[in-house]
Amino acid sequence: MNLMKSRMFAMIAAIIAAVALMAVGAGGAAAAPKTGEMFLTFVRHGESAGNTSGLIDTSVPGPGLTEKGWVQAAAVAELLDDCKFDGIYASTMVRTQQTAEPTSKLCGHSTVVETGLHEIEAGIYEGTPEKDAREGYLAAPIQWLQGNLDARIPGSINGHEFKKRMDDSIQDIQDRGSKRAVIFSHGGAIMFWALMSVSNPDMSKLQSDPLHNTGRVVVKGTPAKGWKLVSWDGHSAG
Repeated sequence: MNLMKSRMFAMIAAIIAAVALMAVGAGGAAAAPKTGEMFLTFVRHGESAGNTSGLIDTSVPGPGLTEKGWVQAAAVAELLDDCKFDGIYASTMVRTQQTAEPTSKLCGHSTVVETGLHEIEAGIYEGTPEKDAREGYLAAPIQWLQGNLDARIPGSINGHEFKKRMDDSIQDIQDRGSKRAVIFSHGGAIMFWALMSVSNPDMSKLQSDPLHNTGRVVVKGTPAKGWKLVSWDGHSAG
């Protein structure tokens, strides 16, 4: 009897060890980076109190949406109501998370907050008039598009730092398994990241077709192989 018990305990121990080994293997596979082409739909937030002030506001968490902004958020949810995506992401700023809410509720996806998707920090230009942005706040980012990523916004970041934080968040989105993600972010962050990253940028878009509230930019590709612009605010890329 003692021999039978010993064999039984040994068998149970072996089974437990095998199950534990399988669990470790499964966990490693889940954590492994995913591969395959991704389609990312970037959506600029709805109108915020910062927009209506006419002043540059890149602070975190920043102001929320206006009444008009909530209407815009509901409208963009209707544009995305086919729910053909596998993840909803937003920046650390209130206005993007609020813009994502109607889409999240409509499609049954929770919104994941990614730390690298927030607006380009304005530095010394925080609180200055938006109408002066091209000569102040955006002077360095415009140089990024010309290849000078060393250019720094005074009191803020340079192009290398901006692109890395965006890229890191997008890598995290891929690692989570999302291949068709909707990303609620900010006008400057979306436009400059896209034009810095895609193989077919149209630099004229920055002036001729700047992204309005809830405007969309779609790219395809992977963090490892690079990106291609698919559409800009509803217009197919050339």
